[in-house]
Amino acid sequence: MPTRTTGHFTFANWEERTVSPGEASPTLACASVTNAYAGGITAPGTTCEYVIVYRPDKTGTFTGMQVLAGSLDGREGAFAVEERGGFDAEGTVHCAFEVVAGSGTGELTGLGGTGSYTARQGEPSVAYTFDYHLPTPPATGSTRSVTGSTPSVTD
Repeated sequence: MPTRTTGHFTFANWEERTVSPGEASPTLACASVTNAYAGGITAPGTTCEYVIVYRPDKTGTFTGMQVLAGSLDGREGAFAVEERGGFDAEGTVHCAFEVVAGSGTGELTGLGGTGSYTARQGEPSVAYTFDYHLPTPPATGSTRSVTGSTPSVTD
């Protein structure tokens, strides 16, 4: 069963550039973003790259990849997430994200999980929810030995 953690993040830096030619619509843009996470995920300076499509009706969609280095509920390491979302004409963003398989390092090796957030225009902090799982550590206090073909367990 997954573990749920929550917290919030703030945008520390947002640099966006249009990559569509001229006045093309829809507009394609790329953004390099630095976020600061607090709560269950503690990562003071994440790196994120987004590709964004702005539609003529002022709505849009985006995908992104983000690396979070720090801790998850006290476990040290880093991991990457893939993000997918959209936004409405008022600027409210809805995003779902998923851990990139095999990206966990340190105490986060084997991490998997999904999360989401909703960001509202003008709010300085964004709440997130993250449901995750880690591999079960091996049991301590018992050993297994095999002699011939008969296994035995001792405590």
